This record gives sequence, structure tokens and C-alpha cells, in this order.
Amino acid sequence: MIAELGHFSLILALGMCVALAIIPTVGIVQKNTQLMNVSNSLAAGFFVFVAISFFCLGYAFWSDDFSVQYVALNSNSALPVQYKISAIWGGHEGSFLLWTLVMSGWTFAVGALSGGLTLDMRARVLAVMGALSIGFVLFILLTSNPFDRTLPVYPADGNDLNPLLQDFGLIVHPPMLYMGYVGFAVPFAFAIATLTTGNLDSAWARWSRPWTNAAWGFLTLGITLGSWWAYYELGWGGWWFWDAVENASFMPWLVGTALVHSLAATEKRGVFKSWTVLLAIFAFSLSLLGAFLVRSGVLTSVHAFAVDPERGMYILTYLVLIIGSSLTLYAFKASGVKSDADFEWGSRESMLLVNNLLLVVSAAIVLLGTLYPLVYETLYDGKKISIGPPYFNTLFVPVVMLLFTFMVFSPLSRWKKTPVQEFKKQWVGLVASFFVMLCLVLALAKEFSFVVLLVNTVALWIIVSLGKDLMAKVANKAEKIAALFKQTMSYYGMILGHLGIAVSILGVCITVYYSEERDVRMVPGDSVELAGYEFRFNGVSKETGPNYMADRGDVDVIQEGKVLLTLYPEKRFYPASSNVMTEADIEPSLFRDLFVALGEPLGNQAWAVRIHYKPFVRWIWFGGVLIAMGGFITVFDRRYRRVKVAKQEKSNHADGVAGATA
Repeated sequence: MIAELGHFSLILALGMCVALAIIPTVGIVQKNTQLMNVSNSLAAGFFVFVAISFFCLGYAFWSDDFSVQYVALNSNSALPVQYKISAIWGGHEGSFLLWTLVMSGWTFAVGALSGGLTLDMRARVLAVMGALSIGFVLFILLTSNPFDRTLPVYPADGNDLNPLLQDFGLIVHPPMLYMGYVGFAVPFAFAIATLTTGNLDSAWARWSRPWTNAAWGFLTLGITLGSWWAYYELGWGGWWFWDAVENASFMPWLVGTALVHSLAATEKRGVFKSWTVLLAIFAFSLSLLGAFLVRSGVLTSVHAFAVDPERGMYILTYLVLIIGSSLTLYAFKASGVKSDADFEWGSRESMLLVNNLLLVVSAAIVLLGTLYPLVYETLYDGKKISIGPPYFNTLFVPVVMLLFTFMVFSPLSRWKKTPVQEFKKQWVGLVASFFVMLCLVLALAKEFSFVVLLVNTVALWIIVSLGKDLMAKVANKAEKIAALFKQTMSYYGMILGHLGIAVSILGVCITVYYSEERDVRMVPGDSVELAGYEFRFNGVSKETGPNYMADRGDVDVIQEGKVLLTLYPEKRFYPASSNVMTEADIEPSLFRDLFVALGEPLGNQAWAVRIHYKPFVRWIWFGGVLIAMGGFITVFDRRYRRVKVAKQEKSNHADGVAGATA
């Protein structure tokens, strides 16, 4: 009965979406404020019914209702309860229900928290989001219903959740990633709503900036969590593999980063109006492309859902429809939009323009490397070609290094015109950063690498330029500490975001060039030296978990004759699914990770053992968290909560049509 309630709630949610797309639109055409006001209630109803459906599926997992096919395929009575809950989105059907729940949540939030919008604009935005949601809910009901029953015969126990997903990473990574993916529907809706008015001014940039920054922050956090999860769970010791599904989330992040910066220029100076709208369209379109790649079955990936091509065709059709219609509207409405604002080559506008171009080029490089193997396979009758790190390192890395260099100058640039002296001052920071890094590399690194010196110099240069800009803000203030805390939240967000990029650069570069690893055959009593540590293998014992059996390794880490710690990597066997999983054990610290994974048994008590020394690897994810915090902090900027009541009331009194800025 609970499963049927969940299914029925989805049908009611579809009705809410259809009503949300149609009724406010009729109100806009007829200038009927009552119909436009209905949009908030419909958005709330959409969220409530999807939430009911989601909780019904959660109850089916919690109660081990294996008469529900999706539960039987993705759960087991012995599965720990926290993984029963996260198993809701452990497969295709449930993960798309989570996607739809997130979409309904964003829609409800826009309706509830957009009091500063004119009634007309709020109705337009919610109508667009309602129209988008129709496709999502229909996809679940027609092709991916998680409430299908296996009655009258159903298994007494489930197949179990994929052991790879029985981890804390599944609990946090997909929800954060979806919050970012789907969150880009909000700036997309604002862009389309603004285009339909025919008045492409800069007001929409202020309205959509906090939503864009929030979505971008969630996507940043989701990608960071995914990298961390892959690092410790897959047993490879890697944090990024240029996997096609990883790229699927990285591409909208790159375009979203360009959108975040372009919105700032559009709001402040009224420039790049049509370009900013185009970025909003592309950011959401790439999110949909990511959904297609993951769910179509065209990719073979540890991250992909193995589903039938018919579902992929539905998503592809939906993707073509959304992109085609939005670009057609853009061609008619935005082609003649021009900005009267002028600026010089050294201005902040120029810096943001270069930032946008480099980010879009880098996204195009990733897109080409991701899709080319699929196109090649289609054109050449199933022949496969692989594009890996060499391609991305050759093309992507130089572009982003150029981008990082411009990041140094951007914070100190000024709107419209920047004195040349400001840029000349930066070379002092470059020289200082170079010599500091040269001393550090010569003193601490085992081998000198010019690439490490160059990349880390740029990272330190970014940090120095941020510090100089921060000090310049308080240079002429009597109370410097007080002035330091009186800057806008957007400014603090920029500082944190750029600082996070610099920290991640340091982590990536040092990890890539100075990591050490060994794959060795070991029997009890054997030792191996790595990076100044001795790893002594003491043997393997048997362990029993809640739904698995494990061979548990015992490895002492010794330095200068003293045992520092003991690591316990495991090789787990899950009887319900007959899967074997590697569980690495890691000793983390700020400056290095010691990583041990247990491989295959080799006979006579011998085991294959993988040992890694990873310097500064934690800095990669710490930087990612700082970047995400930068996006979240800007949401609290007071400028985005300011409501010009007089203009709004005047507009609503006239005819309920947009025209005032929020």
C-alpha cells in the first residue's frame, strides 16, 4: 500500500507540474494577478507530493519490502540501516527520484524566497521550472518507476546494494552533486523568463546570482566529495581519472564558474548581457548531458548506471528539446542586445572576459575528449578508441595554467579602467613567490622539478595577490581590523574561492609529482621501504561484518625503529551478491597520507599488497571545500536580500507586469 501511495503521489506531482507550467503563463498573458499568485502554491504542492513519494520509497527500504522490485535489487535484510537509506539513490530509478526531489526543492525555494521579485517575473521563472519538471516526472512514471511490484512472487531477501556503494560517500556525494546539477535549472529559468519579457536588462543578473552561486557551491562540494570517495574506496590511490562520468560533472562546473563571473559583470556594469544568458543555458544543458551520459548505457564506467538505451533516448530527446527551444528563443530575443558600457583592456571587465573565454575553451576540451570516443564508435562500426590523461594533460593543463595566471591580476583590477601601476606591482609578488618556492623545492623535495616550481609559484602568487588586495582594502582605515570585517560577503566569497583554487593547485601538483607507490608480494614478516617509512606485513586474519566476510591485513608502519601505527586493509566478500571489494586503510595527515590496500592472495600465506605515499593529497579536497564555501558565502550578501518595495508595489499596482529591479 505504501508503494502505491508513493506512485500516486508522483502522479499528483505531475499534475502540479503541468498546472505550474500553464496557469501562471495564462495569468501573464491575461495580466491576471490571481493566476500568477497561484504559482507559489503549485510549487509548494509539487515539492510536497514528490517528498511524499520519496519517503514512501525510503519506508520500503527501511521495512525490507522486497515485493518492490527496486528494493529487492538494491537492498538486503542484513544491510546496515544507514545504507538502506542511501540505497534509495543507489540505483537508476531511485537516484532519478532524488533528482526530481531536488528539482522540486529548488522550485519551492524560488517561490518561497523570491519576495524581492516582481509578481510577473516570479510567475515566469516558476512556470519555466514547472515545464522542466514535467519531463523529469514523466521520465520516472513512463520509464523508471521505482515502485514497480514483483507480485505475486517476490524474493525472501534482496540482492544487496552494490558493495562499492556501501560507504559514507554514497550518503553525501550524490545529494550534493544533484543539488548542483539541478540547481543550474534556476539561472536557466531566470534566463528564459527574462528572454520571454523581451527586456534583457541587468536586473535578472542580480536576481539569479545568489541561486547560481549556491548551485555552483553544491556542485563544487559534490565533485570534491566524489574525488575523495574514489580515492579511498576504489583502492587505486587516485583522486581523478578523467573518467567520462567524472567529466560529465566537471563540464557544467567549468561553464558554471564562467557564469558566476559573468553575472558579476552583468550586474555591476551591464556588460556581457546576452553572453551571460547563453552561459546559463549551456550550464544547465551540460547538466542534462551529464544525466544522459550516466543513464543511457553508452558509457562503461564505475560511476555509470547500467540502464537500457530506451531510457537514454528519452533523455536525449528531452535534452535536444530543451537546448533547441532555448537556443531558438535566444536567437530571436538576444541577438540584438548591446551594451553601451565601455571599458579598457586592463579593466576588471576585460579580466572577466578572458576568464570566461578560457573556462569555456577548457570545457570544450573536456567535452571533445569525452564525446569523441562515442562518436568514433558510432562512425566506425563499434570500433573503440580511448582518450585518457595524455590528451587532457596536453590540452587542458596549459589553458588552466593561463587562467590561473590571470587570476593573479583579476582581484586587483578595477571596473572600467585599472591604472597600469597596479599591474606593475604584481611582478614583485611573482619574483618573491618564485624565490620562496625555489628555496622550498630545493630544501624539501627529493628531486628538483621545474614544472613543480612553476606551478607552485603561480599558486603562491595567487595567494600573495589576494593578501595584497585584502590589505589594500584596509590600508587607509583607522581601525584596520574592524574594516577587515566590513567587506561584502561577495568579496569574502571571492577571496575564499580563489584561495581554494591556489590550495588545490598546490595539492594536485605535489601529489602528482612526488607520490610514491609500490605493488609487492608479501608474506608475514616481510618489510618494504617507501618514502622513509618501513611497512611490515604481519599477516591476515578473518573478520565478519554485518553482511560480509573479510580477510583483514595487519601492516605496521615503522619509522626510525619505532612502530608509529598499524593499518588494517581488508578484502571483503559479500555473499548476497558474490562480490569482492578492496577496502584500503589510510593514515591521513595534513602533509601526507600513508595508504595500504590488500590485493589478491598468492598462495602460501603470500598476498599482493599496494602501498602509497601521498604528499599533500588532502590539500586537493581542502581547497575544494574552500571553493564551495566561497560560493555559499556570497548567497548571504545583503545586496541580494534588499527589496525595493516602492518600485515593486508601483509595478504590481499598474498591471502586475515586470519592470522594477529587485
